[in-house]
Amino acid sequence: MENRDSEQDAILFEPLLKTGPGYWLLIFVLVSTVLWGGYAYMTQFRLGLGVTGLNRPVFWGFYITNFVFFVGISHAGTLISAILRLCQAEWRRPITRMAEAITVLVLFFGAGNILLDLGRPDRVLYMFRYAHLTSPLMWDCISITIYLCGSTTYLYVAMIPDIALLRDRITDWRQPIYQVLALGWNGSHEQERRLQTAIAILAIAVIPIAVSVHTVVSWVFAMTIQPMWHSSIFGPYFVVGAIYSGIAALMLAMILLRKIYHLEDYLKEIHFEYLGQLMLAMCLLWFYFTFAEYLTAFYGHEPVEMSIFWAKVTGHYAPYFWTMVVTDLVIPLAILCNRKTRKIPGIAVASVSVCIGMWLERFTIVVPTLVNPRLPWARGSYAPSWVEISLFAAFIAGFILLYAIFVKLFPIISIWEIREGREQGVAEVTERLRGYLPGDAGLDQPAKAVPLTGFGPWTREIK
Repeated sequence: MENRDSEQDAILFEPLLKTGPGYWLLIFVLVSTVLWGGYAYMTQFRLGLGVTGLNRPVFWGFYITNFVFFVGISHAGTLISAILRLCQAEWRRPITRMAEAITVLVLFFGAGNILLDLGRPDRVLYMFRYAHLTSPLMWDCISITIYLCGSTTYLYVAMIPDIALLRDRITDWRQPIYQVLALGWNGSHEQERRLQTAIAILAIAVIPIAVSVHTVVSWVFAMTIQPMWHSSIFGPYFVVGAIYSGIAALMLAMILLRKIYHLEDYLKEIHFEYLGQLMLAMCLLWFYFTFAEYLTAFYGHEPVEMSIFWAKVTGHYAPYFWTMVVTDLVIPLAILCNRKTRKIPGIAVASVSVCIGMWLERFTIVVPTLVNPRLPWARGSYAPSWVEISLFAAFIAGFILLYAIFVKLFPIISIWEIREGREQGVAEVTERLRGYLPGDAGLDQPAKAVPLTGFGPWTREIK
């Protein structure tokens, strides 16, 4: 069985063993972008925040928009993976690792935007020297730190069996690293039992942590009395938006990796079908919360809030707002509602659209309110400088760079989970079906195609 599985899953080792010229070209482009971002940051470090578009009263701009955006994308991994594990969704097995890697890697860039916005990075020490638990900023620091530690542990623990496979298979300079990281794994029954227990505990623990992170991020806005921010709906609104953008980012990664490394046998149409349905549900939830938020503000007709409302709907920020509506609602809804377009090409378009739209959503939350403050202050204006745009591009390139390096160091699809699915998953699903269905389920009979009544040509395989 082991030899057969090794041959069957040999393609999962190829990214670690073979590197083509396209990979090095990608690395060159990404490193060049990151270096340009480093130059932009040194310019800001030497000359101060005056080289950015930030001003009074617009003290948050691109940096905080990107912070919320990157933290939102981090929900792609741990939250989705943990829920699917706890629900025993067998189709999760090929996608959990790539989702969890997104979570861990993108969190560094979310937190990095806070350092950029501080101007002087040494000021981050003030959070520890003058910590005050009544500050939402302190809540944010605590929740993100716990989330990063929990997500990293969750990713690493689930990787141990695969690291042991690499330890025994790869003999180059990486072998000593795998030797240490494998923690003496030998695949014994007791080790497997402890691994499953640890993963289950971490999956349960990480869900409330993930939800709390973006809730606390929203409270950084909502706990102020700034117009269009002081809203009790911001907590669930931000969590839904985070999951929405996270699913879109995950599916983009799946599509690219499937194409580049020929993983069609592992990332099948059915995986995109299920995630597409999930993204459709989040699209509708996002629309519900957005509609509720703007309807409440409009119906209240509070003068200061209405100045921001009209600035978004018909004023200076209307192009950003309506582009957000089109990219977050119209395009994905049109694609995902139709089963004919809910295929990989259509899902790729919808995912790119959602990523753009969710960034615009964060921008239209942050900037218009600061341009129109509640206090009797002169109205402001904001336009990002080349420094902010360069650093945004560098952070995106840096995330892709780390992800590309991760793919070269570890299997991007969990090999041990795939093998476990073949050996145990089918039997477990069959046993669960016996418990679900009344009477004799007929699960010992040969498989046959049965049409789903009311669903046209759709068919399913049952035993």
